[in-house]
Amino acid sequence: MANLLMPPEWAPQRWLWIGFPHLADEWPGWLERAQEQIAAFASAVAESGQEVRLLVRDEANEARARQLVSARVTLERRTFGDIWLRDTGPLVRSDGSALRCAFNGWGGKYLMPGDQTIGAELAHDAGLPVIESDWILEGGAIDGDGTGAALTTEQCLLNPNRNPELSRGEIEARLGRDLGFTDVVWLGDGLINDHTDGHVDNLARFVAPGEVTLPRATGTDDPNAGIYQDAKARILDAGLKLHEIPSPGLVTRDGQIEPASYVNFAITTHLVVVPTFGSPHDAEGVAAIAALFPDRETIGLPGDAVLAGGGGFHCASQQMPAL
Repeated sequence: MANLLMPPEWAPQRWLWIGFPHLADEWPGWLERAQEQIAAFASAVAESGQEVRLLVRDEANEARARQLVSARVTLERRTFGDIWLRDTGPLVRSDGSALRCAFNGWGGKYLMPGDQTIGAELAHDAGLPVIESDWILEGGAIDGDGTGAALTTEQCLLNPNRNPELSRGEIEARLGRDLGFTDVVWLGDGLINDHTDGHVDNLARFVAPGEVTLPRATGTDDPNAGIYQDAKARILDAGLKLHEIPSPGLVTRDGQIEPASYVNFAITTHLVVVPTFGSPHDAEGVAAIAALFPDRETIGLPGDAVLAGGGGFHCASQQMPAL
């Protein structure tokens, strides 16, 4: 089973796939800023010395992206709807195969042309054999440490809009069979108003084998305080080492609570990129994450416009491991 392990994100990477926003309906009033923020993310990773493949939807978006990104960023024209390649892209395993589980638009909420096929397409073009699996799973719903341990949430993986016929035990068995996860740590709910039904990559992440980072509430009005406390108890009960970082606190848009999280950082070969939200806690949050990755540079980049479309830098990217 070990040869089927999904390498942890801090393992060496060959390149990073990133999706470029193109749907005005998904970013009403925010599309141009979301494009600028994704372009800044792509450019930072490329300038750090890692190959970046930025997926663009059509000729107009390719021209727009070229205006915004570093010359070191490679543009690839592809058919896709949502940019969240963490969920629709290939999950590359240590044996060089790419796992593609079924995808139903996050429980039937957002189904767009290309999103069910882009993962296999990217894998085929990378020369990877594609292994199709018989259940629904998005990459952002799981996080692994490279030793067989995985984090997930009950809100997402036990949601009846994904795999209603599968029990908790059957889901654990599939995680073991398909990705080598032999020790699944179940957290409860994800962040309030997270469109993904509580993806774990917005709540808690492994930063080293057996070590997890999780936000702590900042301010008495932090809407996710109870969620963080519940997750903390479960992480400690599982015997994992916990590193708490500040949360952005209460972040709203048009009067609605936003699922803003510094935990949606992207780990790349040389660089960790943390989304920031104009919160008074941004600098402290980035510094706390930087302390967890002494072997890499850590930077904060504005991610509020990206979040307006439903995700962050981690959601919009998927790494190709150096196998």
